[in-house]
Amino acid sequence: MARKLTRIEARSIDYIPESERHGKVSDQGPFWFLGNFHFFTIAVGFVGPSLHLSLGWTALAATTGILFGTIFQAFHASQGAELGLPQMIQSRAQFGYRGVVVPLIGAVFTFVGFNVINTILVAEGLNHLWGWNEDGVIVGLAVLAAALAIWGHDWLHLAFKSMFWLSLPLFTALSVAIALGFVHGTSPPGAGAAGFNWPAFAAQFAAAASYNMTYAPYVSDYSRYLPRTVSRAAIIMNVFLGASLSAIWLICLGAWLASRMGATDGLTSLSLAGNGLVPHLGDGLVVCSVAALQATMGMNAYSGMLSVVTGLDSIRQVQPTRRIRVVTIVVLAALWTAMSASAQGDAIETLSATLVVMLYLLCPWTAVNLMDYFFLRKGRYAITDLARPDGIYGAFGVRGLVGYFAGFAASAPFFVIPGIWTGPAAKALGGIDLAWLVGLVVAAAAYLFVSRGFSAASEDEAIAASEAELDALAGGSLTTS
Repeated sequence: MARKLTRIEARSIDYIPESERHGKVSDQGPFWFLGNFHFFTIAVGFVGPSLHLSLGWTALAATTGILFGTIFQAFHASQGAELGLPQMIQSRAQFGYRGVVVPLIGAVFTFVGFNVINTILVAEGLNHLWGWNEDGVIVGLAVLAAALAIWGHDWLHLAFKSMFWLSLPLFTALSVAIALGFVHGTSPPGAGAAGFNWPAFAAQFAAAASYNMTYAPYVSDYSRYLPRTVSRAAIIMNVFLGASLSAIWLICLGAWLASRMGATDGLTSLSLAGNGLVPHLGDGLVVCSVAALQATMGMNAYSGMLSVVTGLDSIRQVQPTRRIRVVTIVVLAALWTAMSASAQGDAIETLSATLVVMLYLLCPWTAVNLMDYFFLRKGRYAITDLARPDGIYGAFGVRGLVGYFAGFAASAPFFVIPGIWTGPAAKALGGIDLAWLVGLVVAAAAYLFVSRGFSAASEDEAIAASEAELDALAGGSLTTS
């Protein structure tokens, strides 16, 4: 393991042979726990209070939203170990070798969008707290995230595990102190008007649900090195518990900070609450939170690279070399850096709008992918054919594309994008956001409807040939060439 950590990861969109599988399923829980254990998650808890939703209702909306969204994330996670491929490569089975570019657009938007918002929140927070130059912070974050992504999978797992153990005692101390009444909130302006309203509850639910659901396009990227024999249920449970517990914890903490202290900046509120309890506790929380978010930005860059290379390969076949990995990551870092430096406006409104757009783009994809994986093909795929434009899955998967576009089109009238646009159906519902639900249900139903004549048995011969080819690799490399 130590020797592997000294080298840049060689793999990207190619199959991981059994000889290179390593890691433990129990590592998935802490990994995804840390993925949400930073102040970005706290900021998600500001959405409800900013719309005059009370603390209790915000906590309920956030908790139910996270539990709902994490179901999709966790079920996608098992695909990595079973197939040994990145998540979006597997989507070629539903959308076709070239047709997968359609959901890839939503996936890349998610990775870049998260890193833009992450960067803005860190830069503004550190500027407010310690007067750090925002442009310098933006560039520094990009360099560190890109470096972590370039070294790859094992370095990301190591960084996440380390930050998990450093962050846990600090956030525990603050949360216990708040629960016991040792941290006293104030009464921010307008706090007395907070209560319940359906549009605000729906907005907080959607923001929370999208927060973990948007991990769906890349959760398998970090389980694909696990042995193929690992229990599907064990992977799903570890990911579900890790990702949901930390998100619920910190979103509810954010709701308390917003409702009781009028917080609008996650880092500043952490600093004030922590330092008010114990000198420099808040400073420690800030450092750990920024470091954890930095690791998450590296994860976004890594999975963004996998999606971009998948897209390039789907248009014109490429060799998945270290060179293309590094170049792609550098280009992505330059892109989100430029976007972050030019972004203006209210960070919370931008956060809310970005999260719901991600949700709208990804809901139809996740519905199609999971229906195919668990109900239509039941996890049985010709893995080698996913790497070939002339394989059994074809260039364009008509069924998958019909399901995706049907779900997206049906959801469009229900869109509620804060500060930008509200669809006519959403207006008729008083501003309640149900677009994500419509997208999920319609995409799943449409995909199953157009697939009603499909027989999984028709692929048995190709699957058997694929398994024989994988066995013959004996530690070699299956690429897309």
